[in-house]
Amino acid sequence: QVHLVESGGGLVQAGGSLRLSCAVSGVSFGDYSVAWARQAPGKERKSVASLRLNSGITYYADSVKDRFNIFKDNDKNTVYLLMTSLKPEDTAVYFCAAGVHGEGYDHWGQGTQVTVSS
Repeated sequence: QVHLVESGGGLVQAGGSLRLSCAVSGVSFGDYSVAWARQAPGKERKSVASLRLNSGITYYADSVKDRFNIFKDNDKNTVYLLMTSLKPEDTAVYFCAAGVHGEGYDHWGQGTQVTVSS
């Protein structure tokens, strides 16, 4: 019953900003976390940010600290990833994921492409 739908990807210039959205459903019961992960061509998928929904505790990978911000809008059932000061190396398909805290992420969205040009 957990469903995630990403949107907001696109093409931006280096130094620009982009906000990704993850519409979340089916996580009303349980201690869920929502994460954003990205996968560049030929590379492994890596988590960049996560948010524990009940507590608001966040995590950021070192590569995006001070540039990306994960937050939620409870009224809209949406988790956002605001990306600023974007770099070409941020180019990837971005996925949102959800899972019960401590049990890993086993629900994934379809991904949205982010391309950062020089």
